[in-house]
Amino acid sequence: MATQTYRIVSSEESTVHGEPHIEGSRITVRYVHERVEERGLRPETVADRHGLDVADVYEALAYFHNNPEEMKEVEERHERAVEEAKRRSTLTPPEE
Repeated sequence: MATQTYRIVSSEESTVHGEPHIEGSRITVRYVHERVEERGLRPETVADRHGLDVADVYEALAYFHNNPEEMKEVEERHERAVEEAKRRSTLTPPEE
């Protein structure tokens, strides 16, 4: 019988912006979720583009849905960082 090895590194153990990510890569769970569930890319496409096994993509999606509080905290932290970067920037966005 094969032993299942999980490749998601939790936020607590992560060195990638404190976000859960796929072990051995810098691809975050949030990134995978955004590409597949928000942009509509196929899991196989995301895997191919980033040199991942498709199982890693599905595992990241499962992690996202199995850890809603953690993922909410990650998203809130990301949004605060974006706002802080905007506040500190000396660049002004172009007029539309």
